[in-house]
Amino acid sequence: MHSRLDYGNGVLVGIPAHLMRRLQSVLNAVARLIFNLKRSDHITDALVSLHWLRVPERIQYKIAVLSYKVHDTAPRYLGPPTRVADITGRRALRSSSTDRLEVPNFKLSTIGGRAFPVATSQIWNSLPDTVVSASTLRSFQHQLKTFLFQRSFIY
Repeated sequence: MHSRLDYGNGVLVGIPAHLMRRLQSVLNAVARLIFNLKRSDHITDALVSLHWLRVPERIQYKIAVLSYKVHDTAPRYLGPPTRVADITGRRALRSSSTDRLEVPNFKLSTIGGRAFPVATSQIWNSLPDTVVSASTLRSFQHQLKTFLFQRSFIY
């Protein structure tokens, strides 16, 4: 069930909160089943011991990994995304030495932010430089999951 929840969750960027809660309840039910918990028991400790991210962080993880892959081996129709430092006609800014991406303009506020180039740039820019500057995909995934896990389960 857990793998089915992750299948295609990259397209779930920007879904309404009530649908996000439904997906989170499915994930919580799987954790309750594994630990044989009652519905009234707290689920946070079970998710932490399984080292599972919550649904919004899972979606961000998927999009961030896809955007890391786009940097390296992108088909022509996907990229490469435009870095802030590569924008022509701009003066040298402090951000020119970073790996930040330009967020494309969009017209429809309801679904425009869900487009792949927009969502990828926004999620990528929200990550710290230590995660973004990872040298390999494996180290990027490890640092990203650690960052999202710590942000999701603040102790």
